[in-house]
Amino acid sequence: DQVQLFICPYTKMYNLDNLSNLDKLAVEKFQEYLRIPSVHPNVNYDGCVNFLESYANELNLQFNVFRCFPEKPVVILTWPGTEPNLPSVMLNSHMDVVPVFEDKWTYGPFSAHIDENGNIYARGTQDTKCLGVQYLEAIRRLQRNKIRLRRTIHVSFVPDEEIGGLEGMKAFVQSSDFKDLNVGFALDEGVPSEKDGFFVFASEKYGWKFSIHCPGTPGHGALMLDNTAGEKVQYLLRKFYELRKESKSRIKSIFDYGNVISVNLTMIKGGVQNNVLPSELIIVFDTRIPPFINEKEWEDTITTWCKEAGEDIWIEYHLKEPSVEPTKLDESNPFWMAFKNCIEKKGKLEVKIMPGCTDARFLREVGVPSIGFSPNHSTPIRAHADDEFLNVNVFLCGIIGNDGNGTILLDTIKTNNIDA
Repeated sequence: DQVQLFICPYTKMYNLDNLSNLDKLAVEKFQEYLRIPSVHPNVNYDGCVNFLESYANELNLQFNVFRCFPEKPVVILTWPGTEPNLPSVMLNSHMDVVPVFEDKWTYGPFSAHIDENGNIYARGTQDTKCLGVQYLEAIRRLQRNKIRLRRTIHVSFVPDEEIGGLEGMKAFVQSSDFKDLNVGFALDEGVPSEKDGFFVFASEKYGWKFSIHCPGTPGHGALMLDNTAGEKVQYLLRKFYELRKESKSRIKSIFDYGNVISVNLTMIKGGVQNNVLPSELIIVFDTRIPPFINEKEWEDTITTWCKEAGEDIWIEYHLKEPSVEPTKLDESNPFWMAFKNCIEKKGKLEVKIMPGCTDARFLREVGVPSIGFSPNHSTPIRAHADDEFLNVNVFLCGIIGNDGNGTILLDTIKTNNIDA
């Protein structure tokens, strides 16, 4: 049986008036951020930028906004270290959130309502507005304790993560502004644990999205001609769905998704009339591939199936991400060792492959060791779902930790005081 290693000092406390002024302030800042509807599509980030500028002034942090695209601000709040020439630490989260269906929510999705159990309801409570505020509130506590860190801390708030990050982090890491930050290590979003421990993600799946064009012999719907588009589609669907069935049989929890190829048919196009054989049918797939599966092997598999299905089939790739080298989790990475030693004092730590895509992949792609991590525990995963919530107690424990003094994120941030 798993030994409970994490005891939250806020058990059964959900009346905000019973909190310390510092903790109450942290919750109120979180609510203020959640009430900014930075929701897709067509996100307006002005409210987030203004909120973060005010936050930076409150904490006496340097404030900068970088724009690779005019309407896509990357906001950086910087706490300079005592040795600013050392590689810095980046603490990343994203400002944007996915769409909502308001009629499916118990409380308004941007109300940040706290119910009688202390659950805060709003889009972004888990993904990932909690993380940005938890970082900043951990820094507030370090400052109050007059602690200075050797390395500079950059708390980054990026746009567009929920739609792929192409005009957010992907563009930013290619800029001279990013290079000037001299980032040596980064923490990005993770997934909350439903139990007492924590998950860490050093790698994630890469995505390929593509259309397979299946030309065929056109003709009258009453005839059963050879070389039809439908026969080719039938063969390919059988192949892809056999793989999907195999992958699905290996999934026992959401975290098993990181170890299998995810396959989904997302669109079928073609045909002109219900009694005419089409000259072409197009099937569109969304696939996510674990980092240990070689890109060439996966491409060869797809190509082979297309050749077997019939002549003249061709593939149109819409997204063809590379497999990115995982962050090393061994003694060659002193940042990881410091992080690991800190977190294992707070609870059980499990290494997983991220089942979805995050901005950490762009950081790893340019050589920045990056780890996905959530300090939130005992929380059902509600990211992207109706009634997304995070409990007040869990939110505060993510900052304060299991003894009410030494903190999860606070202690994690202090791990940058290493000699590497």
